[in-house]
Amino acid sequence: MKLLAGNSNPRLAQAIAHVLDAPLTRANIRRFADNEVFVVIEENVRGEDVFVIQSTSYPANDNLMELLICIDALTRASARRITAVMPYFGYARQDRKTGGRTPISAKLVANLITRAGADRVLTMDMHSGQIQGFFDIPTDNLLPTPLIDADIRRGARKVGELMIVSPDVGGVVRARTLAERLDADLAIVDKKRSGPGVSEVMNIIGDVKDRRCVLFDDIVDSAGTLCNAAAALKEAGAASVSAYVTHGVLSGAAVERVTNSVLAELVTTDSIEATDHVAGSSKIRQVTCANLIGEAIRRIANEESVSKLFD
Repeated sequence: MKLLAGNSNPRLAQAIAHVLDAPLTRANIRRFADNEVFVVIEENVRGEDVFVIQSTSYPANDNLMELLICIDALTRASARRITAVMPYFGYARQDRKTGGRTPISAKLVANLITRAGADRVLTMDMHSGQIQGFFDIPTDNLLPTPLIDADIRRGARKVGELMIVSPDVGGVVRARTLAERLDADLAIVDKKRSGPGVSEVMNIIGDVKDRRCVLFDDIVDSAGTLCNAAAALKEAGAASVSAYVTHGVLSGAAVERVTNSVLAELVTTDSIEATDHVAGSSKIRQVTCANLIGEAIRRIANEESVSKLFD
């Protein structure tokens, strides 16, 4: 087994390598003067089982091209099997036609990864389950609920005070899975979306009065929806509101919105490397997913069950 890291999240890649007690494969991934990506694998990988660790986060197009070119280089170097390890799968929100003459970009990205030469994909908390069906190769979608469950329990005075809240109807299944693990109640925020990143809270489904509410979602981008939901929960009588989100995209003025919101805390995984701006916020922290991804890689390499991780 060999691990190859792109430039999107070197800290996470090093942490995964530490978990597996396996060094990262030496490689030179650089840019030409015109910003074209160039990759040289500096170790023999012939006949090896290679895992390429690369999130397609900002800058999404650059990181995606890095991943594709790394896979192509490994294919031409006669690697036995290539697994694209994508802690964050970019373009996942474009998973269906939202109107006339619009693309399904998630399917296009799946095709690109497959045609580049990947034999398997390992990712975490895809925006929607059907994206797994976009791939014609085996795809494992890791669930972050064990990490979040453990972190909530460490900080909880009384788990019975908790209420897990889905910030929209589409995330109910995800939120219910966490609520069942914690034996907590579930509430839903009914919202109306008037445009990308713009939403209005219509109703709170469930009695949140005097409860310690935990919003749970897969992606926080502009943080507008999350902060609006938190404000609505406080207005409905919630004792406190915090949020757990798998992927902290946090673009634009998201950090300022979170800092100025009623949220007590926003916790994300390190599937996307935190910028200095994000790391400097007193309300935002990260929990590592290195152990989860590392164990999944070990199981795939040894042909063991990955689903057992979530029993």
